Amino acid sequence: MTFLERVEAVEGGRRLEEARREEAGLEALRQAVAELVPLDRLAVIVGESPERARNELRSACRRLRTREPWSSQDDETFRALVENLIDTVFGFGPLEGLIADESITEIMVNGSRSVFIERGGCLQAVPVVFESDEQVRALIDRILGPLGRRIDESSPLASARLPQGHRVHAVIPPLAIDGPHLTIRSFRRRILTLDELRQRGSFDETVQQFLIWAVQARKSLAVAGGTGSGKTTLLNALSCYISPGERIITIEDAAELKFDEHPHVVRLEARGRNAEGEGEVTIRELVINALRMRPDRIIVGECRSDEAIDMLQAMNTGHDGSLTTLHANSPSEAIDRLITMVRFAVDLPLDAIEAQIGNAFDLIVQTTRLPGGARCVAEIASMTFDAKARRCVLETHYQRRVGDDQGQWTSVPPWIDGLSECGVADEGEVRQWVRQLSLPLAA
Repeated sequence: MTFLERVEAVEGGRRLEEARREEAGLEALRQAVAELVPLDRLAVIVGESPERARNELRSACRRLRTREPWSSQDDETFRALVENLIDTVFGFGPLEGLIADESITEIMVNGSRSVFIERGGCLQAVPVVFESDEQVRALIDRILGPLGRRIDESSPLASARLPQGHRVHAVIPPLAIDGPHLTIRSFRRRILTLDELRQRGSFDETVQQFLIWAVQARKSLAVAGGTGSGKTTLLNALSCYISPGERIITIEDAAELKFDEHPHVVRLEARGRNAEGEGEVTIRELVINALRMRPDRIIVGECRSDEAIDMLQAMNTGHDGSLTTLHANSPSEAIDRLITMVRFAVDLPLDAIEAQIGNAFDLIVQTTRLPGGARCVAEIASMTFDAKARRCVLETHYQRRVGDDQGQWTSVPPWIDGLSECGVADEGEVRQWVRQLSLPLAA
């Protein structure tokens, strides 16, 4: 072993010993605080007032300041120990650093056995350690408690949204065989713009300009894709091009959309049943009520059930330019899913349902996650209803195959020629854009 390797080994041993001492000191402080303020009492207080619970804990720590070993510590060391204890009791404990890292999009706690994260679309294990499944369960209870959600053996599943916008899902035994599992979907504090998505290779300048024109021309569109394919990210970026003179109503199962700059947004969020099994408000109820709130555009964060029929009716009765996301692997599968969701709500003939769908949506934008983890726009298709055939018809305008750096345009929708008439773009801009596509119809 070289001298440098011996030094590094000694330094690593010192850091490990320091970490063990800090952990032992934190546990000693926690036990001493528990004698003054029982942690079950703190759990009750945190449900009523998280700030009051934190003040109670700080007050108990100040009383312990005169005792050994804390009386011999300097103020900065003791203050750091107290803040560490507060993070452990009220925060995310071992996950605190992962939550603060904006490059992490997903945190997956698999009991006390392992913790994985998603960064840049790729999964990787992280050296975060939980001492036991009981510690993971305590963290789940601590997260859900202030949110008014409860999880136990009679109701072993729970989903919620944290105040900072992160989405949380927990499942415990007996459903989770190997211990409690916790999944946290992290969202950026600042939305990505279309320019930033283009720079990351999600699409090129022609696709970006087309999507901007589609939003500004009040074309109703659905962003379809699989889990983690970037649907909500793209929807957020598109929303930046909605006119500030329009009233937007967003409807979501868990509020994820951000409208930091638009001056007139009403955000609605569905609510699950409380501990007594009451108080549920579904997305469908919110869609119905949104129609009475004078919306210019309705944005449904994700359409997944019988609310589809009310959303389609809204789009067919004057609310052009509405947006939503769908879980689907292709535009054709998106239509099939919409048909299935409508049938959850009403028993209509197939051609009547397809007429509603074909007349409601103008475009389907398909997103996908590439093998390396990057997200991209894989397909753009127009949707219309063929009155003679009595079915929805898709026409693909743009397609990007897996492995290709760029996609290929095959056609453009007819409404492109009318952009100048509605004041979205002048004829020169449109002609220049079409020339870039290398299409036979290019002017």
